[in-house]
Amino acid sequence: MTKHSRQRECIKEFLATRYDHPTAEIIYLNVKEKFPNLSLGTVYRNLSLLTELGEIQKLSTGIGPDRFDGNIAPHYHVLCTKCGRVQDLEIESIDHIDTLASTQFDGKIEGHFTYFFGKCRDCLENKNNC
Repeated sequence: MTKHSRQRECIKEFLATRYDHPTAEIIYLNVKEKFPNLSLGTVYRNLSLLTELGEIQKLSTGIGPDRFDGNIAPHYHVLCTKCGRVQDLEIESIDHIDTLASTQFDGKIEGHFTYFFGKCRDCLENKNNC
């Protein structure tokens, strides 16, 4: 059992209101408004703990810094290869790929992470300096 932390709860509440998958730095800048003495290190520690507890998702995309998602339900993401934006992708589950992969793997498939890559609408329309 972890000790209750107002800062950790604030981080979790902040993520629950966001759908843009913010970075630790963005989370820090926003939560710091409520907790002026908050350090970036504290934010990173709390994000790590919340991820370990399964209360948030950490998205390590390989494009830019890690991002965080308050939605822990299984879902997919699209990464813009031009601006780095991460967006939710609402599609039916493709969990059948676990079964497909298990036919080619001498072991047990327990799940998968899938990111889709492309260009977001703004970048396609050349908005926001994408």
